[in-house]
Amino acid sequence: MLETIRKTADFLSHQSGLNPKIGIILGTGLGGLVEEIEIEKSIPYEEIPEFPVSTVEGHSGRLIFGTINGVPVLAMQGRFHYYEGYSMKEVTFPVRVMKAIGIETLIVSNASGGLNPAFKVGDIMVITDQINMFGDNPLIGKNQSELGPRFPDMSEPYSKHLIAKALEIGAANNIDLKQGVYAGTTGPTFETPAEYKMFRVLGGDAVGMSTVPEIIVARHMDMTTFGISIITDSGVPGEIVEVSHEEVQKVAAAAEPHMTKVIKELVSEI
Repeated sequence: MLETIRKTADFLSHQSGLNPKIGIILGTGLGGLVEEIEIEKSIPYEEIPEFPVSTVEGHSGRLIFGTINGVPVLAMQGRFHYYEGYSMKEVTFPVRVMKAIGIETLIVSNASGGLNPAFKVGDIMVITDQINMFGDNPLIGKNQSELGPRFPDMSEPYSKHLIAKALEIGAANNIDLKQGVYAGTTGPTFETPAEYKMFRVLGGDAVGMSTVPEIIVARHMDMTTFGISIITDSGVPGEIVEVSHEEVQKVAAAAEPHMTKVIKELVSEI
């Protein structure tokens, strides 16, 4: 793994004169933040050695070096999912590479189903904690001590400091940011009513098919992390309706400008 990470990191380190410390992963329908990036270099995933390739509609599949409000960033426009058939290590490989080229803070976004009855479709939730329902963990197997400890602490999976900053930004811009726990599951099916109920009973406020593996690996490497979800459908009893990937993308795109505003200002304050 270390050799593969170094190979990819070495390739990327020669692609840009920027030295970004902030990495951003953009989820389903949330690639519009790229419009706010002053792009220096855009690289399709298939041109990056050892990189997986995104197969999901709404995930463009390119790595972008650029600046937001003058701050250097490295953005993934499209992520990889366990349900695509990738292993947990493949799903999280880009996060390993980010760390290897100097990224210290990871910002992740996603589209998710709402479990909290106080949420409505289109709301934006700042992630305060997470529940791993994948039945797998990217750290299973021999530990590479060069990357992180055998038993990493997860008492603060999402930075309290960045959460507080985001809430301040939301309040200052009249953006109603919710807070809650994200439950991550494999997909690719959307949840049944009974599953929605189970995730809520377990303590989830939103449920989705990503993010949890990336955060585990980021924290393994002592990266500072921040996560944000757009509630694209409801799993609240009495509000559950048939949902499609296209509808999820449409809701995400409508709510994205507010999410983009929060991330832009947050990047400026890190």
